[in-house]
Amino acid sequence: MKSAIRLLVFALILMIAATALLYTQQRRLIFPAPSQYPQAPPPGFRLVHTQTGDGLRLSAFHRPAQPGQRTILFFHGNGDNLLGAIEATRGLAANGNGLMLVEYRGYGGNPGSPGEAGLYRDGDAAIRWLSAQRIAARDVIIVGNSIGSGPATEMALRHDVAALMLVSGFSSLPDVVGEAMPFVPRWLVRDRFDNVGKLARVKVPVFLMHGDGDTLVRPANLARLRRARPDATVALVAGVGHELAYSAAAQAIFADWVNALTDRPLRSGD
Repeated sequence: MKSAIRLLVFALILMIAATALLYTQQRRLIFPAPSQYPQAPPPGFRLVHTQTGDGLRLSAFHRPAQPGQRTILFFHGNGDNLLGAIEATRGLAANGNGLMLVEYRGYGGNPGSPGEAGLYRDGDAAIRWLSAQRIAARDVIIVGNSIGSGPATEMALRHDVAALMLVSGFSSLPDVVGEAMPFVPRWLVRDRFDNVGKLARVKVPVFLMHGDGDTLVRPANLARLRRARPDATVALVAGVGHELAYSAAAQAIFADWVNALTDRPLRSGD
């Protein structure tokens, strides 16, 4: 009996220690910022800097829109950087759309540490920068890939933008963690990114795109987002996984949907 009690106590202590470790170190797993990142923008882009509400100066890449085209505000995935953002938006750039590629705090040589509240501040700073360039929020199409779906949805909720597109987006971060690691209590996930709870309150057109082979953010996330926003345009792309944003299929779908929106007059002069 005593041996069984000791074993139970040891298992309990081990579980508490593992829970504490996971709680304190989870952001290292959720935000694995690449150690290598571009030092200078590629042709057509310029390096710009935004100022966050909590005092951080963040780098970003900007490419101006051609006349009559809207600007894409792009939030990349958690393991990506501005180079990947350029690749994911190449089809949109080819159509003459403007691009504002956000780089998060703690990424790409930026100061600070990433987290849900911080990424929202980073998004707000990017929109303020665009406004200072006389690019109104309502002439901006927000695109979020993977974890970028979190700040993208929040920005579409806070600002009067033109539209919102989520690529490989999740219903919430606890949903993703719960599907990948069912043994982890959902309350343990510190950053929530509750997209499914916000989407119904977003007042602009919404586009949801997912790969049916995505094993990281499973297609069940798309189903939950779709239920939250029944009027959304939805594309489930066959034979593609979590790399969807970089695929030729995604580029064509991106461009077609954005072109349809761009056919509507810009509202800056309203």
